[in-house]
Amino acid sequence: MKIEKIVLRKMKIAFKKPFQISSTTMTDKHFIFVEVHSKDHVGYGDCSALQHPYYNEETVQTAWHILSDFLIPMLYSHDEIAHPEELYDLFSDIKRNKMAKSALDCAMWDLYSKENNISLSKALGGTRKKVETGISIGIQDSKEALLEAVDMFMAEGYKRVKMKIKPGKDIEYLEYVRKHHSDIMMMADANSAYTLKDIELFKEMDKLNMIMIEQPLDHDDIVDHAKLQAAVKTRICLDESIHSVDDARKAIELGSTKTINIKVARVGGLTAAKKIHDLCQSYDIPVWCGGMVDTGIARAHNIAIASLPNYKFPGDLPASTRYWERDLINPPIVIDADSMIEVPEKAGIGFEPIPEMVDKLTYEKREFIK
Repeated sequence: MKIEKIVLRKMKIAFKKPFQISSTTMTDKHFIFVEVHSKDHVGYGDCSALQHPYYNEETVQTAWHILSDFLIPMLYSHDEIAHPEELYDLFSDIKRNKMAKSALDCAMWDLYSKENNISLSKALGGTRKKVETGISIGIQDSKEALLEAVDMFMAEGYKRVKMKIKPGKDIEYLEYVRKHHSDIMMMADANSAYTLKDIELFKEMDKLNMIMIEQPLDHDDIVDHAKLQAAVKTRICLDESIHSVDDARKAIELGSTKTINIKVARVGGLTAAKKIHDLCQSYDIPVWCGGMVDTGIARAHNIAIASLPNYKFPGDLPASTRYWERDLINPPIVIDADSMIEVPEKAGIGFEPIPEMVDKLTYEKREFIK
């Protein structure tokens, strides 16, 4: 692949409703939209870094800096890139900054698939024609409001419900939902809001028959998660703690987790996500695909990676209407009555950005001509 131009856009899109996690409430999503142009095709990527460094160390501003001043010059130092996997080693001297790396990595995978006239799923080794999705529900003001949200999304077809929790809004809320829905797939996401002092609380959660508890302890911890997993029956899932293949290996060998949420953006792109998938498969550890309250471009990459065989649980891959009045892609992402999304068979990600939406949401643009 010979790159002729790269375009970065800072963009902002408003949530239909504010989205609350344990650390913050978001009313709109700032992100970086990436276009990688060759002579005949354009590959698209999305940098999922948020405005604030609460999920990880990156922000929109820092990712813009790393992309502009380091990663794009590194990519342009090569006349040609034969395969997107080359970026994994090419960017290895840049520590962390995974979401910035992911934006270019994903765009290059899209471009590679289009130039070879194959779907992104096929390029990655995907085996599924459909992937199952679930819903992620932010922290609600009351247990009644949470149940109302669960009921609404179940009516839309979702069968797996992930509920954000934090101290004071946890076991009582979860018990209330389970009381009214005895057979749905339930999971809780703590976003690192607890410590081992809360171990008795997690033992109480064992009674709720949840499929997993996601990232209950510190974002950089795998040792205490091993102690917690040994003390509870419910599967502990790691998210923020896993940034690399080596992180995943260490956590698995320590017994810190029984499943891993692979967020493409968090681990540095599709190449890294595939490597973690393959490692977990070799240990018989199932994985699933998380999201970053994404727009359609990032979600398209997530759908493709979730078609790989060791993605065993429904992902955070909701329909385009979940967060936005109007997504920026065509066709929109939809779920069927079985909570499934079709994996596109068209070349590349299988979706196209809507030009007028892209222009409308852009508030800063920079072009890099090779």
